[in-house]
Amino acid sequence: MLAQFSPSSNNLDALIERIFVSRKITREDQKQLMYLLLSKECLSDEEHDCINEVFDRLRRGLLHVVE
Repeated sequence: MLAQFSPSSNNLDALIERIFVSRKITREDQKQLMYLLLSKECLSDEEHDCINEVFDRLRRGLLHVVE
């Protein structure tokens, strides 16, 4: 079960920055980001674009999935 993740807080910014800096993403990180994209939560255009950038980098092999 996913913990509630508040996109309005700095949590999302911190998560995305950690992923971009380390070039690593966990399965839990992926689940949280997918939850945000698919939820009814209001995401700003910038937040939506940042999450999409994470998945784009993942598809291009620029991020490594770690457990």
